[in-house]
Amino acid sequence: MVQKRWFQVLVFLILLFLLILLIYYTNFIFIPVFKYIGAIAFPFIGAGILYYLTRPLLQFFEKRLKIGRIWGILLVFLVIISLLTLFIMYIWPIIQNQITNLMYGIPGMIAVVEDVIFYWQANYTSIPTQVIIAVEDFVANLPEHIQNLLDHLFGFIGGFIGQVISIAMGLVMIPFFLFFMLKDGEKLLPFILQVFKKEKAENIRSLFGKIDNVLSSFIQGQLFVSFCVGVMLYIGYIIIDLDYALLLALFGMLTNVIPYLGPFIAVTPALLVGTLQDPINFFWIAIIMIVAQQIESNLISPNVMGQALHVHPLTVMTVVVSAGSIAGFLGIVFAVPVYAVVRAIIVHLYQTFVNSKEKKEDALI
Repeated sequence: MVQKRWFQVLVFLILLFLLILLIYYTNFIFIPVFKYIGAIAFPFIGAGILYYLTRPLLQFFEKRLKIGRIWGILLVFLVIISLLTLFIMYIWPIIQNQITNLMYGIPGMIAVVEDVIFYWQANYTSIPTQVIIAVEDFVANLPEHIQNLLDHLFGFIGGFIGQVISIAMGLVMIPFFLFFMLKDGEKLLPFILQVFKKEKAENIRSLFGKIDNVLSSFIQGQLFVSFCVGVMLYIGYIIIDLDYALLLALFGMLTNVIPYLGPFIAVTPALLVGTLQDPINFFWIAIIMIVAQQIESNLISPNVMGQALHVHPLTVMTVVVSAGSIAGFLGIVFAVPVYAVVRAIIVHLYQTFVNSKEKKEDALI
C-alpha cells in the first residue's frame, strides 16, 4: 500500500497540513523574519522591476559598446537619471498645474452635483421612496458620519506619515539594490547550484530560467503596454479637449498595469470629469477607451507579451479579484505575476516527476 500513488499523496497532504499547523502555533518565531522581509520588500521589489527593465539595456551596452559590466551599469544609471530629469523638467510642471487646477475645480464640480440633487428634490415624487429614506437617514446621522470620517482621517494621516518615511528610505535603498542586482545577478544561480549534483543542478537551472522568463515577459511587456495605452489615451483626450488630459492619461497608464480590471478603473475619473465638463464627453471618452483597449489587446499585447504567460483571461480575472479580497491593492497588482510564477513551478515539478517516472520504467524494461 505504501507504493500506491493515492497513499503517497495522502501522506504528503497530511505532512503539509501538519507543517502549516506547526508554523501557525510557532508564528512568534517567524515575527522577526517577517519584519525583516517587510522592511526590505519595497526596495527589493522596486529594484527587481528596474532590474528587468534595464537588463536588456545593460546587455546592449556590453555587446555593442564592448565595455565592462561596471561601465555598462553606470551608463544605465545615467539613462535613468536623464529620464527622471526630463520628466521633472517638462512633464511634472504640467501635471502639477493640472492637479492645482483640479483642486480649484472641485468646488465647481460639487456645485454641478448639488444642482442635480436640487433638481431631484424639486421633482420629489419621481424619486423612489427607498432613496428618500436613505437620504433622510444619512442627513439625520450626518454629525456621526463626520466624526467617524475625522477619526479615520487622523488615523490614516498617522499611518500615512509612517508610510511616507518608510517609502522615502526604500527609495534611497533602491539604487543600491539595483546596482548589485545588475552587477552580481547572474552569479547568484551558479553559486546556488554548486552544492547540487549535475543532473539536479540542470533541473534547478531550467526551473529558474522559466521563472526568469515569466517575470521578464510580464514586467517588460505589461509596463510597455501600459505606456502605449497611456499615450493613446492622452492623444484621445487632447483631441476632445478634455480638462486635465495629461493627469487622467497618466492615471490610466498606471492603472492599466492591473490586467483586465485596470481599464475600468482608469476610465472612471475621466468619465466623471468629462461628463461634468460636457455631457457629450461621456460618449467620446467611452469611445476613446474602447479604441485604445482594442488596439492594445489585438495589436500591442500579442506582439509584446506573446504567449509567455499562458494564462487564460478568465483565470486572470479570478486571480485578480481573489487576491484583491485577500491582500487589497497590492494583491491586485502582484496577483498575476505571482500566479504565473507558481504555475511555472508546479508545471515544472510535474514534468520532472513524469520524466523521472518514465526513466524508471525504461530502466525496468
